[in-house]
Amino acid sequence: MSAVALSMEAVSLSFGPKRVLDNLAFSVRRGEAFGFLGPSGAGKTTTIKLLTRQLTRDGGRINLLGRPIENATTADYERIGILSDTSALYERLSIADNLKLYARLRGTSRRRVPYLLERLGLADDGKRLIKNCSKGMRQRAALAAALVHEPELLFLDEPTSGLDPAARAEVHRMLAELRERGTTVFLTTHDMAEAEIVCQRVAILNDGVIAACDTPDDLKLRYARNRIVVRTRSRGTLELTKDAAGPVLSELAQAGELLSVHSDEPNLEEVFLELTGREF
Repeated sequence: MSAVALSMEAVSLSFGPKRVLDNLAFSVRRGEAFGFLGPSGAGKTTTIKLLTRQLTRDGGRINLLGRPIENATTADYERIGILSDTSALYERLSIADNLKLYARLRGTSRRRVPYLLERLGLADDGKRLIKNCSKGMRQRAALAAALVHEPELLFLDEPTSGLDPAARAEVHRMLAELRERGTTVFLTTHDMAEAEIVCQRVAILNDGVIAACDTPDDLKLRYARNRIVVRTRSRGTLELTKDAAGPVLSELAQAGELLSVHSDEPNLEEVFLELTGREF
């Protein structure tokens, strides 16, 4: 079995004269949570639609679960779960009945339905019709539907959009547990803190091109500033370049002035803004 769950090599796509994706290349290992980040309109959802064969590329190669995507079978797609902006829930069915229907369509047991309702905070609302649900409840129900058959590969497009902090934290815990059991997660999100919590590696997409791809920690180190912040007893807070800090720190320490020293590392959001020049 290939150690790579999915990959793209030199993949491009245009809509009319507009180049939407340009020479994309990346791979995602089995059991990895991989974040695909970018501003609105950068091509994140389009990439998921290529990987799930809702769109066809203009050029390049895509491999999915060990084979070229054009050779992927119905059985391969039964191993995949998808939460996207096109995820469908039946408005006139209850949350629980939607999950039971998805279990039947996926050819799997209903046994996970009560567990998913409980984990996603929907146990008391299982009989509520989807048409009467809030946006957050719909989002949680759609995520449960994507998980009902215990997929091997999970595509999540903004999975915690509209969720409160407690619900987001529970989704993050679930994703960590899934990954520990070997599930591969391909995640798009506007929430940089979420990407740092959930993902082992992230790719930052800008105008259809991957600007950077690495672990969140390594990206932050790569774009670290040459600056440290020093708190003193009587001189306030000082900002020093790392190259010049040694003698100053020694002097402050000898004078009993030194309270704390911190390197000024960017967070992932700051790296994102530096690479894209745009808000989310």
